[in-house]
Amino acid sequence: MALKTPEQLLAYKPLKRVLAAKAAGAQAVSPNTSILEALRLMASKEIGCLVVLDGTNLVGIVSERDYARKVVLQGKASSETPVQDIMTRDVVSVGLAHTIPECMALMSQHGVRHLPVIDSGAVIGVLSVRDVLRETVEHHEQVIRNLDLEKLTLLNQRGSHY
Repeated sequence: MALKTPEQLLAYKPLKRVLAAKAAGAQAVSPNTSILEALRLMASKEIGCLVVLDGTNLVGIVSERDYARKVVLQGKASSETPVQDIMTRDVVSVGLAHTIPECMALMSQHGVRHLPVIDSGAVIGVLSVRDVLRETVEHHEQVIRNLDLEKLTLLNQRGSHY
């Protein structure tokens, strides 16, 4: 059994594999969609945010938190207010080349809980802080298992030389 390099032992799953474990694509609405419609979609899909697309262009992201802070607390009507009035416009996004640690750092740095994943100019999924946390925990568990196997391999190799 060949020993693994540190890079092999410590590598995170590529984002493409992380996204493959989730429902395909990203749930989206247009900027003119009413907040009430957006909330109904979030509830039916059991998700906490939607990407806002103008055609295929990412123009914003809207979350349950946006609703609570920008509609409920300001006394706006959910059925009459369009998503574009409350969405976050400066969206932090990532590409498939980003790593889980980079995603975690971006979420922390920008104080966001969701990262749209862009490939070839299109939104192909959304990573939540829960996805990143789950992946980090699974990764650390795998690293521990790999290190234990490597330790056993080294011990077995030493033992066969005596």
